[in-house]
Amino acid sequence: MLGGVGFHPFREDEVVAAVLAGLVTGHGGQIITPNVDILHRVARDADLRQHLEKSEIVVADGKPLIWASRLAGNALPARVPGSDLIWSLATAMAGAGRSVYLLGGEPGTAGQAEEVLRDRFPDLKLAGHLSPSLGFDTRPQEYDAVCDEVVDAAPDLVFVGFGFPKQERVIARLRPRLPQTWFLGCGAAIGFVAGVRSRAPGWMQESGLEWVHRLALEPRRLMRRYLVDDAPFAARLLVGSAWQRLRGRREGVR
Repeated sequence: MLGGVGFHPFREDEVVAAVLAGLVTGHGGQIITPNVDILHRVARDADLRQHLEKSEIVVADGKPLIWASRLAGNALPARVPGSDLIWSLATAMAGAGRSVYLLGGEPGTAGQAEEVLRDRFPDLKLAGHLSPSLGFDTRPQEYDAVCDEVVDAAPDLVFVGFGFPKQERVIARLRPRLPQTWFLGCGAAIGFVAGVRSRAPGWMQESGLEWVHRLALEPRRLMRRYLVDDAPFAARLLVGSAWQRLRGRREGVR
């Protein structure tokens, strides 16, 4: 448990294997990849926590979570970001003859990402793509039309990229209608695939500094979130994890 949230001790290949196994048996599900910001939000909002509790697979996206798990003495094996899973799952779906749908991103982004996946994975079945207009989820008729389009495509896997918690709310609406489909809430990953957004260099990802890269790209939007809200929460999470382990040792000695 980290921040009151239970995580699956899965590596990236184990997440992929679980999805493939579910498709074989006809069982769909949801994958969510919490980072520090998501943990901070669910700590303040019980309704948001339900999205994590209802997900079949919860894996950590963010080095601070890996560090915290190690300090707590219950180390998670690896960071598993959605921006990596979108590639590994697409590879697996192509090999298994399964279909994917791209939902999200700025207008036109999902279509660009689909072209990239088509070039990279000729055997991948692309069930469709859609980048709804901003605020579509506030307009009932448009929201229904978006969901109907995805349901009619009947994909095996949907990459949903609207950011937390909007993407989780969309997934919650789609799941009852597509019980055999898997869903990955992947944030900005559709934009990464399309090439309209850039990921941090590998060394920044490995050293836990990916947030610095994103902050540099969108300072006005992310300054308060990262520096005022998330940074103190991350510090408390690390200290609390270390204290949890120390307290456990003390109780074990008694």
